[in-house]
Amino acid sequence: MIEWTRVEELRDEVGEDAFDEVLDLFLEEVDEVIERVAPGRDPADLAADLHFVRGSALNLGFKDFCVLCQGIERQLAQGQSVDLVPLTAAYASSKVELLGKVRTRRDVA
Repeated sequence: MIEWTRVEELRDEVGEDAFDEVLDLFLEEVDEVIERVAPGRDPADLAADLHFVRGSALNLGFKDFCVLCQGIERQLAQGQSVDLVPLTAAYASSKVELLGKVRTRRDVA
């Protein structure tokens, strides 16, 4: 689900303190978008939101979530209906996994 090498690269790039801030900002932004993700929403707005969070999610190693975002973006561009349940589920499980490991690392350090 999560590409841990990417998470560690980001942590090394920005530093431990900044990583926590980046993580908090990312989760806030994606949580807001996920709340807006709903069937019947304007496809162009939905695609724009998914494109935005996909870019952010790539930086934090949310591999499966990114793949789902990209697939849904393609479906929307082709005028197809989309199932958003797997996307929101992937985000929720990725978030739990990431926070679990990050909190464990903080507790150990």
